[in-house]
Amino acid sequence: MVQCEMCGADTASPNTVKVEGAELDVCDDCADFGTEVRTESSSSSSTKYSTGSSSGSSSGSGSSGSASGGTSSGSGGGRRRDMFDEMDEVAQDYDQRIRTARESRGLSQEELAKELNEKASLIRKLEQGDTLPSDGVQQKLESELGITLTEGGGSADDTEWSGGSSDGEYTLGDVVQRKDS
Repeated sequence: MVQCEMCGADTASPNTVKVEGAELDVCDDCADFGTEVRTESSSSSSTKYSTGSSSGSSSGSGSSGSASGGTSSGSGGGRRRDMFDEMDEVAQDYDQRIRTARESRGLSQEELAKELNEKASLIRKLEQGDTLPSDGVQQKLESELGITLTEGGGSADDTEWSGGSSDGEYTLGDVVQRKDS
């Protein structure tokens, strides 16, 4: 009998699961706390592990990002600026921009894909709006078609708002924009 590495219960057939980056041999009750690890045999002496989902690695990096993002250096209030404020966002109508530019040059999706050294299925997905272009593909499309697929990072919607009364309190009337005016 082997002991569960989480609760200490004796178990005849432990399950190997990944919990917050650590691989543990646990009982059936504790197996739900992690992602099952499957071992694949190979000709080399090393063993490869694959998990059922990639949430383990993304949750670890997300928690470290929020921990550092939560600390402020006392900049005097307002919204804290971060690296994403300086980045350009892909335009909402990027799919229409790509399709219009391609059609105006008289190219088919396959011909454009060949010029960009990409797959035609990628161009199809981009034009349908099913997928966002990677940075490399975006640069290729912009240079080949002579278009811009981004909107500036510091748009007018992101600017700090300075309305309100003299005592620093805001009312709903300070924020609302009437449609009829």
